[in-house]
Amino acid sequence: MQDAFTEIDYAVRDGIATLVLDREARMNAFTGRMCDELVAACDAIDADDAVRALVVTGRGRAFCAGADLGEGGSTFDDRARDPAETKAARYGEVNGVGRDRGGVVAMRFAALQVPVIGAINGPAVGVGATMTLPMDVRLAGASARFGFVFARRGIVPEAASSWFLPRVVGISRAMEWAMTGRVFDAREALEGGLVSRVVPDEDLLDAAYALAREVAENTSSVSVAVTRRMMWSMLSAASPWEAHALDSRAIALLGRDGDAAEGVTAFLEKRAPAFPLRRTRDHTDLVPEWP
Repeated sequence: MQDAFTEIDYAVRDGIATLVLDREARMNAFTGRMCDELVAACDAIDADDAVRALVVTGRGRAFCAGADLGEGGSTFDDRARDPAETKAARYGEVNGVGRDRGGVVAMRFAALQVPVIGAINGPAVGVGATMTLPMDVRLAGASARFGFVFARRGIVPEAASSWFLPRVVGISRAMEWAMTGRVFDAREALEGGLVSRVVPDEDLLDAAYALAREVAENTSSVSVAVTRRMMWSMLSAASPWEAHALDSRAIALLGRDGDAAEGVTAFLEKRAPAFPLRRTRDHTDLVPEWP
């Protein structure tokens, strides 16, 4: 499958998948093909029990400079597309229009069964910023820059960011960044809660892989998959009771199974755990899937 990719690079090593946005000459600008390849790579990850975490970064000096504007003023006009290549043809419609491709990628990241760590290595603008919002942890290199620039291009934030961004950074900060459309630095991103750490550029991938290894080497893949879905799903729960009901069901079912027994036994025996369950087959229905 990797051989078919031309705009991303995908590899798995020691239980950690890496996705590299790979259009360096265009600062990894986002295209329909990149969307398709990212979705295909996510599908491969969810089908592979060997993958325990995902790191996403960009090739060269940018993470992603946003949508490729090579089509000029018609870039965002969906009527200018070849009908066979329309978003509706590939990914269906919502409210009578094709799903926006940034949203297709964001929702696919959100639905993954493994944690996603963004290693933001340079400019992350437009969809380059919004696609990171469903990632569980975002680390930034010191040279990273962010911009929700849509109002400066005459459009609106996409990729479900009107849901994700206020939940990640709060409504006031989200509105400031979206209203002005300005580009801001890694320090402001850290202060606003958009990223959890800023590290020297040369240490960025090491920090991301260290976090991924901590997950891969110490945790139950089923526990992480269910926890990830629970956390994101409960952001819109009507009350804590809804979360309590889901927690109670999940801990009861997982508590009866092999990973719980192994986790406790390994702790008492002071050894590394060997969890028997597999996320591709066990307890995948504990939390309802999104549409």
